[in-house]
Amino acid sequence: MSLQRVITDEQDLQLAPVFAQRISEDVIPKGRVPENPMPAGVAAGIVQSRLLLDGRAALNLATFCTTSAEPELERIYADTAAINLMNREEYPASSEIEQECINMLADLWHEDDGNFIGCSTSGSSEAAMLAGLAMLRRWRERGGTGRPNLVFGTHVHVCWPKFCNFWEVEARMVPLAEGRTILDPALTAEAVDENTIGVVAVLGSTQDGRYDPVADIAAALDRVASDRGVDVPLHVDAASGGFFAPFLDMDFAWDFALPRVVSINASGHKFGLVYPGSGWCLWRDPEYLPQSLVFDCNVLGGHHPTFTLNFSRPASGVIAQYYQFLRNGLAGYQLIAQRCQEVARYVAKVVEAMGPFDIISDGEDLPVVALRLRDPEDVGFTVYHLSEALKGDGWHVPAYSLPPGLEHVDVIRVVCRQGFTLDLAAKFLESLAKHTERLAGHPYPLPEVSAVLTFTD
Repeated sequence: MSLQRVITDEQDLQLAPVFAQRISEDVIPKGRVPENPMPAGVAAGIVQSRLLLDGRAALNLATFCTTSAEPELERIYADTAAINLMNREEYPASSEIEQECINMLADLWHEDDGNFIGCSTSGSSEAAMLAGLAMLRRWRERGGTGRPNLVFGTHVHVCWPKFCNFWEVEARMVPLAEGRTILDPALTAEAVDENTIGVVAVLGSTQDGRYDPVADIAAALDRVASDRGVDVPLHVDAASGGFFAPFLDMDFAWDFALPRVVSINASGHKFGLVYPGSGWCLWRDPEYLPQSLVFDCNVLGGHHPTFTLNFSRPASGVIAQYYQFLRNGLAGYQLIAQRCQEVARYVAKVVEAMGPFDIISDGEDLPVVALRLRDPEDVGFTVYHLSEALKGDGWHVPAYSLPPGLEHVDVIRVVCRQGFTLDLAAKFLESLAKHTERLAGHPYPLPEVSAVLTFTD
């Protein structure tokens, strides 16, 4: 028999290189900084071995984030990771690229008069926080009293309830309803009052990929201003759709072409095609970003305005975004969007033909397919069992309940982003059909599987 040391405490766990290498007689502790240095190759080997249990990015159908890129973009990330974007005196070229990206986005989002202002962020969640702060401060400076409120649907990204919680703003959430997973314009208009700092419309819900009817919401708010004298700004959370709708849904009105829209946030690291850590926020005019929120910084030399929540951060995401704008152009982004939507519609069509599923969204807006089991009791399993079963084939597909108003509906969601090809989609559908049939034929009650929410930024 083999002799083993019994590990009685987590702190006694030891780490070691995968292959036999003598580094020292010292123990490499887990959860504590080692006493001595080790060769770079050994440290890298330990790190890589720790990551072996992570899923494969290509099979992750939960995330909206970019998971693969060309070697040229990988080199840009490596070459620019040490550039601190806030040090504008030392890195003026990076700062100029940031402004060029803002100009490109303003043009893409139909801000034509040249009065716009914007900034890059660490992601669209930070950008959303900045937009919320701007609406809150502007409301106060215009004489707002009492408790401020922000109106949005229950399907928004978690960053909006977080904003309301952090800054003590009442979250007035419009519930969803059977057959409606988007923000209702009439209910939105009813929810606003003189203490409303703004309304948030979503261009591509993380729940099912659908667009809120931004133009109809804007029109409803126009009528509120005319009839009740309450002038409420409209912010568009275009975290995903801001880099998708302009290339595929050109006839869908949602951006600065609507006068009621005062600000837009977006994620560069979703359909903007750069790695996580990139976001943008633009305002149609400086009046919507109060100067009282902008700070002057001279600690790095020179005088530079700053509004972001973070200070030092790498320029990689900004420069990578510039690369993707150059690399793809309008036609390239459109082609990628078309391919993603083609895959989503193919997945939705095949799933619908399988029998036990209802399609909640079929890729009509964002290339996202959300589906529910028509009768879980009849088939003998839930979407949570199906999600767990798919992990056995390497697929990560989230199962979750829809927000208030539809909380009784449990769905599975598939994000068809760049890299999820028709060939991969066919393999996924084979796995889905296999596990659907196997679970339906299971002769015994299945164990409980808890819901795991996966709304990645």
